[in-house]
Amino acid sequence: MKKDEKEAGILLRELLSDAVKKNNAEALLLSGGLDTSILAALSKDEAKSKKALTVALDGTHAPDLGYAKRVAQKFHYEHHLIRITESEALGEIPMVIRAVRSFDPALPNDLVIYAALKEAKKLGIKSVMTGDGADELFAGYSYMHGLSHEELKTYITALSKTMWFSSNKLGAILGVEIKQPYCGRKIVDFAIEMDSGLKIKEKNGRRYGKWLLRKAFEEELGEVAWREKDPIEFGSGTTKLRDIIRGRILDTEFEEKKREYGMDFMNKEHLFFYELYKNVVGEIPKAKEKENACPLCKTRLPEDRFHCSICGFCYPISRYSK
Repeated sequence: MKKDEKEAGILLRELLSDAVKKNNAEALLLSGGLDTSILAALSKDEAKSKKALTVALDGTHAPDLGYAKRVAQKFHYEHHLIRITESEALGEIPMVIRAVRSFDPALPNDLVIYAALKEAKKLGIKSVMTGDGADELFAGYSYMHGLSHEELKTYITALSKTMWFSSNKLGAILGVEIKQPYCGRKIVDFAIEMDSGLKIKEKNGRRYGKWLLRKAFEEELGEVAWREKDPIEFGSGTTKLRDIIRGRILDTEFEEKKREYGMDFMNKEHLFFYELYKNVVGEIPKAKEKENACPLCKTRLPEDRFHCSICGFCYPISRYSK
């Protein structure tokens, strides 16, 4: 898609505005990051009748809080801050694992989404909008930033066909409908066809992904448009749970368990989540003969998948960018 930055930005705004209207929801999962703040800006005309939900682990810095408060106030959302304690968070992890049927080390991210959707259900909210898909389609992840333009297009094209989000499973379990404007067909097609040079650029010596999204909404969002990408667990403070879990498992126990289970766990949290998975889900479904197997947990992993949804294993990006 050979369009200059201004022309492409105008078209992207139009497409996203239409996608938000088509994905009208009663509430917004608001982290105060770029993706969800854009959705807040595009929903501002109806914001007075909508709620914004933000989750933070009690007693942590949780950088999402300041940004989310600012965005909610600017666009007149009724802002609900959900604070969860460490014990509450750890107690909810088995429920999250049962819902997503996974022991991926990234589970603290899913925990935040679960806490927000659980609160939505308590408030009687039946539909929630999320920013799912923006990072995958517009090069929001730092690991994408070293790819050439051609490699990036190849990778994102392949990723667009296989990406999935835990919010869908969590919403289904809780009875809350998930709306994902960035995943609409027109947005996906735009992202695939747009010039890769408009996805990643440098500003003030810093390399930014999602460049066109940032520029297209810079006027409304101000500094939020240039907020760096943080995983949900960092923004919410739930990354602190990792330290708690690590403190419960001795180094010798970790090595013994790896031998016992015949699995090379990525870290102690991975082992912790696996043992919960065994308790609440059961044994991992193994790949059949001649099926492609995940190198880590040995479940079936289709050839076109980058990531095992059960254990979280990922192949190197180079496998898909050529």
